[in-house]
Amino acid sequence: MSRIGSKPVLIPNGVKVSIKDNIVFVEGPKGKLQQEVKEGISVVIDGQNILVNRSSDDKKQKAFHGLFRSLIANIVKGVVEKYSKKLEIVGVGYRATMKGKDLDLSIGKTHPVIYKGVEGIEIKTPDQTHIEISGIDKQKVGQVAAEIRDLSKPEPYKGKGIRYEGEHVRKKEGKAVK
Repeated sequence: MSRIGSKPVLIPNGVKVSIKDNIVFVEGPKGKLQQEVKEGISVVIDGQNILVNRSSDDKKQKAFHGLFRSLIANIVKGVVEKYSKKLEIVGVGYRATMKGKDLDLSIGKTHPVIYKGVEGIEIKTPDQTHIEISGIDKQKVGQVAAEIRDLSKPEPYKGKGIRYEGEHVRKKEGKAVK
């Protein structure tokens, strides 16, 4: 049995879970989310727990068993408390500001870079060098953070760019002088 897949997902108070066909619907104080489950994986509500079972011991079924249990646990947690990622901007003249729902970045290019806001994701700039991304969907929060970071990855010589808060960037040595 899968170690992760066999653990039950506890349903917190104030959260409603329903299953229709192969889709798990979760509604909580922060919002609503849904997760489609592949064939061969069954989801059952047992009191205050959600149980995920698989139909066979096939290698793919074992992998999906743990995956869908984790995805369901993430949406249950997301509707109760929001997920968040923090980014920091390093570099002289590098800064971020909000223009409505869009993120305006000055990151060393000849033009300002505009990142369009995504529905269901809240982006904040507490100051010019920090960006906070939050939302109830863990996958979307991580995807938006990765897309913003990809606009200017930290470079290895001076360390300029956008990085996750607390991320360590290993710096390379420059050209040696003879």
